[in-house]
Amino acid sequence: MPEKLTLINPSGLHPTSGYAHVTVVEAGRTAHLAGLCPLDVQEQIVGVGDLDTQIDQVVANGMRILAAVGATPADVVRSVIYVVSGDSSVLGGAWDRLMASELAPALATASTLLGVACLGYTNQLVEVDLTAAL
Repeated sequence: MPEKLTLINPSGLHPTSGYAHVTVVEAGRTAHLAGLCPLDVQEQIVGVGDLDTQIDQVVANGMRILAAVGATPADVVRSVIYVVSGDSSVLGGAWDRLMASELAPALATASTLLGVACLGYTNQLVEVDLTAAL
């Protein structure tokens, strides 16, 4: 974890499954990434009906975007994950797949996982929103 980030899990709160309750960032520049969607270079949804394939595309897109601003997943200070499902086992599975990916360090900071009714593209099952400290 870069020195510019401090992760805090205050006592008296529930344990987390890999993220921090609070991320403190020393003053500096930040990069606010647009929502990472499971789109290929032709703006087509990949893996229609396949959440794992869509997560893998989101991870690949996120890694490219972070690299474009000179950042890595370890520089991410906040993440929000949206999954089209109301089933906690589906949400947990999405979290597990992301935690097993190269984007996993991004989820160690303050993170939120949400089940939603739909996302912006037809057949889109997942979207990830990241903010990185540069």
